[in-house]
Amino acid sequence: MGLRRRRSVRWTRATILGCLIAYALLIPTGWAANWLVLGENHETIDSDGARQQILHVDGRAVDCWIARSPGAYSREPQAYALLFTGKGDRVDRWITAVAIAWGDRPVEVWGMNYPGSGASDGPVKLKWVAPSALAVFDAVQRTAGRRPIFLEGASFGTAAVLSVAARRPVAGIILHNPPPLRQLIIGNYGWWNLWLIAGPVAMQIPDDLDSVVNAGKSSAPCVFVLSEADEVIPPRYHELVVGAYKGPQRFIRMPGVSHNAPLPHTAAVEFSHDRDWLWNSAGL
Repeated sequence: MGLRRRRSVRWTRATILGCLIAYALLIPTGWAANWLVLGENHETIDSDGARQQILHVDGRAVDCWIARSPGAYSREPQAYALLFTGKGDRVDRWITAVAIAWGDRPVEVWGMNYPGSGASDGPVKLKWVAPSALAVFDAVQRTAGRRPIFLEGASFGTAAVLSVAARRPVAGIILHNPPPLRQLIIGNYGWWNLWLIAGPVAMQIPDDLDSVVNAGKSSAPCVFVLSEADEVIPPRYHELVVGAYKGPQRFIRMPGVSHNAPLPHTAAVEFSHDRDWLWNSAGL
């Protein structure tokens, strides 16, 4: 047996052994899914003037941040929005920028940090994401009264958005590069571990974060913002969510744009017009 072949055999055996050890130690506890899919973030972040508010859900602290659009600086909001970020990120990093994006429309934007991130109590648990998101939406709704509430999410945050949209009355939603988590984990990340890790991790995704199922239960107007060179969530997985969505849709497709890249100027202009569409669809 040649040296190269012996090394290949050893690498294959080591890979299989590593996967089996991971399976035995990590999979039964849910640790792998919680950390690989959700993660945590305790960075020191400048919230750029946003206001912090701590809610309590089932005895756990949920870290929320609030900012207002320029149109709501000197008058009461006509609408509210709830923001969810991607894996390992924090809403206090983005909340003010998202509020500014609403421009002259008077909007108060809320955001929620996931379990184990920011001031949200841990440990990191996927099963707490959807219940926390629903509780924060209900808190926003108590403040908003009859005023419409929009939802906005990027990457992992779109799973939280769709979970809420399938269960609560929302005025409109924005989904930026939405992943169907189970399908993505198995189809795109299973090959290197022979599906010994990917399969069980996918099974640990809570049912209330199944974006394909939730998209089929969501009827609010939706703007899809899709990076067509997405290296993290290949576009064919975006389309699984798009195809399942039941409500009115608009699309901002960005050729050559990667997962975390900022919106090109033309897409940003189009995005502003699509916010107008959501605003008008809500009767504002």
